[in-house]
Order: sequence, then structure tokens, then C-alpha cells
Amino acid sequence: MQSSLVNNIFSTQADDFQQKAAEIFQFQYEHNAVYAQWCDLLSSVNRQSSTVNRHLLTEFPFLPISFFKTHQITATLFEPQQIFESSGTTQTQNSKHLVKDIDLYQQSFSKAFELFYGDIKDWCVIGLLPSYLERNNSSLVMMVDELIKLSGHADCGFYLYDHDRLKETLQGLESQQKKTLLIGVTFALLDFAESHPLNLEYTTIMETGGMKGRRKELTRFEVHEYLQERLGVKHIHSEYGMTELLSQAYSKGEGIFVCPPWMKVLVRDEEDPLRVSNSGRGVLNVIDLANIYSCSFIATDDVGMVYEDGSFEVYGRLDNSDIRGCSLLVV
Repeated sequence: MQSSLVNNIFSTQADDFQQKAAEIFQFQYEHNAVYAQWCDLLSSVNRQSSTVNRHLLTEFPFLPISFFKTHQITATLFEPQQIFESSGTTQTQNSKHLVKDIDLYQQSFSKAFELFYGDIKDWCVIGLLPSYLERNNSSLVMMVDELIKLSGHADCGFYLYDHDRLKETLQGLESQQKKTLLIGVTFALLDFAESHPLNLEYTTIMETGGMKGRRKELTRFEVHEYLQERLGVKHIHSEYGMTELLSQAYSKGEGIFVCPPWMKVLVRDEEDPLRVSNSGRGVLNVIDLANIYSCSFIATDDVGMVYEDGSFEVYGRLDNSDIRGCSLLVV
């Protein structure tokens, strides 16, 4: 059963998402002890985990994301190939995601990139992720590093604080009319745009969130407006991902994110977390089918809006959730 579930994840379509989610739920209920205990606890309060309405995504039990700080969240027993760890401060406890099969993560982000942006070999990928490069076990760094390798372009690479060299590289790529992706943590992109204004025509700027106390907190609109003005681009793209997931959603502008077919975002009521809807404003729940060997049903701490077509916005984090280095900008 495991192999058939894994092999079918990335062929998911809208009309079979529900069925695959139900199959993965059953698998995780049987093989993820922490998730099963959580389901049973909920069943004693409000529902029967073993008789979840498999025709309604809103009926699945969602595991609070904070459990990744205090428990090992695994489906089946295994020696992890990789342990991803969230960023944070010395005062916070970081989340840990034990990854059984790193190939699932690599397939997820490479297929999602191709879905939203086309063949990676058509791009030059540049990472401006100084805070992430300075620590170990970052899923974001692994993703960007693999995209750099898949691109194979000579000018691909990571940059720390050498903004002069980065500007020179971008100008050279612009002169070649080369499609370029500059993906960076928010504070680093702001620092670069402040000191090195450009007029970029062939470069896509993608921010991944993360102010980390480096700069004055700005709204997403203020950040995007500033980057657009200083770097001469029409839109700022964004990536929505987290340590606890193996899939990402992307925004090509205006902060509206779209999921790949094997990922879906729902919304729960802030006052009643068991009240989950397909659309509306509230706290975001994520179904990530690629997270099969962990937990595919995650109740995040992100507040936002989910639209009827499945796209969504992120406004910020719940007031009581821990501050994380990858925290998203407030509106």
C-alpha cells in the first residue's frame, strides 16, 4: 500500500484529491502514533476518527503544527535521511521534521517549480539567503541548492553579503536577456534593493518571508512596493513553505498563493479550531499529500484568507504562536 500511495502523489488531479487524502489519512492513522492519539482525542470530544467523512476534506483531523516542536512526527518507523529544522531564536524551541525519503521532497519542489515556472534549465537561479546559509538543516536552502544544480547555468549560486558582486551578476544576466530567479529572504532583498537599485526586465524577484528582527517590520504591501520601485520589476513573487511540509505554494504577485495539485489549503475558525471550511478568513490548515511519512494534515499558526478557487493569502501569525525566523509579513 505504501508504494502505491507514494507513486500516485504527484499525478494527483482535482477530481481525485479527496480519495488520495482519505487513503493517506487512513495510512497515517494506522502508522503515525502521535497523529492517531490526536485523532482519538478529537473523537472523544467531537468526532470519530475512524469514521471520518471521506467526502469532506473539512472533516479530517488536523495536527497542530506546534507538535513538531515537542514530538517526533513520523508515519512508520524509520531512520531519517534528513532532519529539517526551523529557524528561530535562542529563546524558542525549533520544529524538527524527520524525512524518511528525501526524494519525495525533491520531486515535490522540482515538479511544482516546473508547473508554475516551466523548465528549470531555462532559468538562472540565484539565492540570497544569508541567515539560512549560516545554519544547518534548512529545507529552503536544500530546495534552492537543488534548483541551482538542476539549472546548470554558470552564474547560478548563493550570495551572502557581497551585494556588489550580486549586482554585477544580475546586470550581466540582464544584458544576455537571461531569465533569472532571485530568491531571497525578505530582509536581505530589502538590504540589497536599498544599496543597489536596478531596473530588471528579465529577473523574477521571489521573497520567502523573514524579517527576523533585522529591520523595521513592514506590511507585505510596503515590502513589495519598495522592492518593485528599487529593482524595477512589475511584480514580486513569493514562496509559501515551511519546515513541517514537503510542498510549497507560489504567488506571482499581490500575495495570492496557488498550490500544486497535491497540496490544498483550508481555513479554520480562530475561536473554534474544529470548525473547518473550504474558504473564508481564519487560520490556515494545510493538506500536503507529499508529507506521507510525517503528517499530511497540519493546522498552522498562519492567519489568512482562502478564496473559493483554492488560492489564498497569508496575513500573519496568531498572536500566541512562537516567533520564527521565517515568519511571514503582516498586512
